Amino acid sequence: MTGDPTDFLYPFIEAGEEDASLLVADLVASAGAKIADSRALRVATLERCRDDVESAGRAMAQRLRSGGRVLCFGNGGSATDAEAMVALFQDPPGGRPVAALSLVADTTVLTALANDIGFDVVFSRQIMAYGHPEDIVVGFSTSGDSINVLRALEEGARRDLLTVGLCGYDGGAMAGSEAVRHCLVVRSDSVHRIQEAQAALVRELWSTVQRCMDEGINE
Repeated sequence: MTGDPTDFLYPFIEAGEEDASLLVADLVASAGAKIADSRALRVATLERCRDDVESAGRAMAQRLRSGGRVLCFGNGGSATDAEAMVALFQDPPGGRPVAALSLVADTTVLTALANDIGFDVVFSRQIMAYGHPEDIVVGFSTSGDSINVLRALEEGARRDLLTVGLCGYDGGAMAGSEAVRHCLVVRSDSVHRIQEAQAALVRELWSTVQRCMDEGINE
């Protein structure tokens, strides 16, 4: 094996670079380019998904007004994104808090299901146990092909829960699944940029839900 395992992060840095000022300039330029790429993708994604976010937000608000909860899940970095969404909905910076549950937070449940049955069902079995008719299931998968996320969305659809999926690349299997009522796709092949844009989508979705819940109360 040759080279540094982190070479893919900064391919422009040469192993023999000795000029600190040039190295710092390269790093600054690289960070600036990534920030610009991230901002451009977020703006483009929010614009392209505007109608889908509005539709999903309105449907979520209707369920929440009827006593529903938001059940979020994902793997790896997407698990962190799922927990961030739960935190935003439960304890928002403004507006009304809503009921939300992270299906990645309980390590006892996750490891028991993974060990006793299989990792493919760690989320779908929780939906079977916790899901109520007015609930909303939100699955995160940068590839759109995570089997346990897809199974959970399918289980939610079978139980008539509202299903929302967030994915990247071309959407993968998630974008083509009839079980996913609302699918928000970040069209990028960079996992980092996908997750950054998904965070923006979640924030916009939360804002839409808040507005629609207020509209429902004032009707």
